[in-house]
Amino acid sequence: MAAAASPGPAAAAEPGAPRGEAEADGEGMGLTDLPGELLELILCCDVLGAADIGRVSCTCRRLREACQPRGKVWRERFRLRWPSLLKYYSHTDGVSWLEEYKARHNAGLEAQRIVASFSKRFFSEHVPCDGFSDIETLGCPSHFFEDELMCILNMEGRKGLTWKYYAKKILYFLRQQNILKNLKEYLQRPTEQQSFLEGAVFIDQYCNPLSDICLKSVQAQVDDITDKVRRVLRAKNPRHPSLASKAGEILIPEIELQRQVLDAMNCVLYEQLKYKGNELDYYNSLNSYIHQVLIRRTGIPISLSVLYLTIARQLGVKLEPVNFPSHFLLRWCQGKEGSTDIFDYTYIDAFGKGKQLTVKECEYLIGHHVTEEFYGVVTSKEVLQRMVGNLLNLGKRESTDQSYQLLRDSLDLYLAMYPDNVQHLMLQARLYFHLGIWPEKVLDILQHIQALDPSQHGAVGYLVQHTLEHIERRKEEVGPEVKHRSDEKHKEVCFSIGLIMKHKRYGYNCVIYGWDPACMMGHEWIRNMNVHSLPHGPHQPFYNVLVEDGSCRYAAQENLEHNSEPLEIPHPDIGRYFSEFTGTHYLANTELETRYPQDLELTRATVQKIYSSGKEAAVPVLNIPMGLGKSPTNKPSDSEAPRSGKHAAHRGPAGHLADTNPPTAEDELLDVFHAC
Repeated sequence: MAAAASPGPAAAAEPGAPRGEAEADGEGMGLTDLPGELLELILCCDVLGAADIGRVSCTCRRLREACQPRGKVWRERFRLRWPSLLKYYSHTDGVSWLEEYKARHNAGLEAQRIVASFSKRFFSEHVPCDGFSDIETLGCPSHFFEDELMCILNMEGRKGLTWKYYAKKILYFLRQQNILKNLKEYLQRPTEQQSFLEGAVFIDQYCNPLSDICLKSVQAQVDDITDKVRRVLRAKNPRHPSLASKAGEILIPEIELQRQVLDAMNCVLYEQLKYKGNELDYYNSLNSYIHQVLIRRTGIPISLSVLYLTIARQLGVKLEPVNFPSHFLLRWCQGKEGSTDIFDYTYIDAFGKGKQLTVKECEYLIGHHVTEEFYGVVTSKEVLQRMVGNLLNLGKRESTDQSYQLLRDSLDLYLAMYPDNVQHLMLQARLYFHLGIWPEKVLDILQHIQALDPSQHGAVGYLVQHTLEHIERRKEEVGPEVKHRSDEKHKEVCFSIGLIMKHKRYGYNCVIYGWDPACMMGHEWIRNMNVHSLPHGPHQPFYNVLVEDGSCRYAAQENLEHNSEPLEIPHPDIGRYFSEFTGTHYLANTELETRYPQDLELTRATVQKIYSSGKEAAVPVLNIPMGLGKSPTNKPSDSEAPRSGKHAAHRGPAGHLADTNPPTAEDELLDVFHAC
């Protein structure tokens, strides 16, 4: 590249060539002789890398000027490498794109270093509250760090599973922290500046931090529905005031004109777009997430009411939220504005296709009489409280990893709004205690509860005592047992970690991530699971398995068999234990392999024996990702119950990202940093 930029000696003219042609050939035209715009166009070509631009800029003054830090060339390099980051810049900003390129590159290296460290640090436990402390003190813009995490998550193929697992956890934490910050700022605004839709988006974002949910996108979808309503209105009343472009800034005073808006809304929402209350799957958390309501066109009373109210207000009709028991409603004033008489209002059931109800019909709706206070209007904060309360109740309904996560997220939201609510603080402490995670956090919560309400001394004291015992036991632990297959006591263990298995009785697919020479569960568990009814009872090898339905189970050897058609196991914790899926089996990551050091050889031999007849067995070398930019309905008889509570720690190690070492900087980028 540098040679091309420096014109060499004039070429000799060929014999017999005309004089003018020879002179032209002799003089030639080098890269530096090109017009500035054409030179920039060449240097912006996507076949050139950052290192190429760094070298080019060292050749001469002309090319150095063409590659100036604030110029088009480095902006294009930045755009090509990290296109999603341009949204953080304004065209009017005087940005040094070279410095931004360096900063983003360094942020990527830091992100890789942190992700690579997580598995060794948190292999045997959940990442504690203070586990993200080094992330909170980053010396780079957070969106650079997040972008690198997304690059890891979007890495193609079946490799880097542990990298992806911990990158997801870190990104989850970072986004939730940012959302909580924005939610608290929202709650500090004056009530009239708190949009119901924005509040609903905050809840949606916090419970789904890895999804691409933003207020702008949700608002655009609501605006599209509003435009459809305007078209219906225009057909019926071309002079309707809601047709004005800024109709939402004023309220329509005439009741009849307001009625026309509501009729048009009902026509569009329930007849054209087929929105409806989700009666068949009412207790589904998706009904509470506003972006899912817009996608699926169904929801529960409160989520549909937020949508209905937002559209009405954009069209100049003031509806107000009513925290009616068991069924959220909206009210529409038919009398003097601000009236305290509940009979001056018509009540709208957005869940019931916009049906307009009288006071008596509202009582028929829930089947009993209620006092006037339940017909009063509520604030945006109270609407959010009810939405979060619904999610809390859903989290309590089941005892699965997904429901525990929902319970944790909804408790975080509730306590962000009401940080001194003793009832929910106690629930949070009990949840962490039950899951056996973050004992130090449990003590902090209990201390706060005791300061708020000394009458809770009994319950607090019980949890404090058992939490302290848990901390002491953890200090005495000598570390995980390393299991060698060559040990005499392990001679009956037939299967090895990483094999894809099938349960003979229930038919589910799973992957082994741990084993014991005999059942290691307590007598109560063995009795409840009816293990003694098995031919070999508890005196046979038992295996920790990740099941395709997302559960973790403890299965007897006699109930497992090799899967003739091995498939990937879509379990959320797969990356805690494995670094890669080869097509026939999983490769243990470094930490898991350390616990079962002799399993890899047996797994490869087993795979070769079982699958070689149908297709060539895959036995790849462990790869490092480089250049990273319900359970069965039948009651189980032996081992089919998920292991939780005090036995959860025995399920096996917490997993490793362990694709060995973190990737290093590409060598050629050193040219960028030194030359520019």
